[in-house]
Amino acid sequence: MTIHALSELQNGSFLDIEATEDGLFRSGVNGVSAIKTPRDRKVEFVCFDDGRVLCHVRSAMGYPAYYPLQAATFDGPAEAVLMDLDGTSVHSESFWIWVIEQTTARLLRNPRFELEEADTPHVSGHSVSEHLQYCIGKYAPGASVEEARRHYFDITHHELSEIVAGRGRADAFTPAPGLKEFLLELKSRGVKIGLVTSGLHEKAWPEILSAFRTLKLGDPLDFYDAIITAGHALRKGQAGTLGELAPKPHPWLYAETARVGLGIAPERRNRVIGFEDSSAGVLSIRLAGFAACGVAGGNIEAAGVEGLLYRKFEVLTDALEMLLG
Repeated sequence: MTIHALSELQNGSFLDIEATEDGLFRSGVNGVSAIKTPRDRKVEFVCFDDGRVLCHVRSAMGYPAYYPLQAATFDGPAEAVLMDLDGTSVHSESFWIWVIEQTTARLLRNPRFELEEADTPHVSGHSVSEHLQYCIGKYAPGASVEEARRHYFDITHHELSEIVAGRGRADAFTPAPGLKEFLLELKSRGVKIGLVTSGLHEKAWPEILSAFRTLKLGDPLDFYDAIITAGHALRKGQAGTLGELAPKPHPWLYAETARVGLGIAPERRNRVIGFEDSSAGVLSIRLAGFAACGVAGGNIEAAGVEGLLYRKFEVLTDALEMLLG
């Protein structure tokens, strides 16, 4: 089944706007038939008269980008499955939102500070710096992302150390329902499995280890065919890796997992499909050229990108028939 990019954008979950944020494109001018955006307005789709679609990924950090949104095809049985970590494989989103909340509280010097429900789509699914920039803009004007990052990593280091030592929040990292059965069935059929996260390595790795210990699945490095994280944080006294300006919804994490990690050539991308619970992740999969499946519980519907999905499932095991054929 082929998902045609232009037809996806015709449903009611996408809003029509006159021009892109940067002013480069305007509806009805120079072959642009329409410009659409989902409800969370994180991206803008420039639709052309000839059927082409460009996706403008906006950036709170000042580095936006344009990518083509191509038609996505999935022809089962699957050769490879790309799996998101937070919310899809492991339920930890509430923990990381809590860390963002605690970081903002430190910026404000107000230990009683709490995020609002409306903040949730803006503090999940994107990079740490994007989340912090949003909170600064709304709650702490004048604070810097650099200061916020220092607080964030201080809190993260302490909390993860406590969890690893068995003294931290017991409910921080919980395997998704059906994850073990899902992974073992794919493995038994020879399907390659890649794990992909926008989380920095130092916070993603304890999640993976914790989930695999709970499920008694051994070493995740031996189990998965590829694991790609957003790399290591840039902090005083250590080198960082590219991860803060090129996370989901940019395509690079999923593209690298499939092409470099799993060795899937572009002409075989129709045998690959990704699973996500966040709007940023769905966009990342689609901009990398793959079909995307949604998993219940994230912000896909709230953000308004459900029109970009191939299928949506309540639990991962419900997708096995589609994947294995």
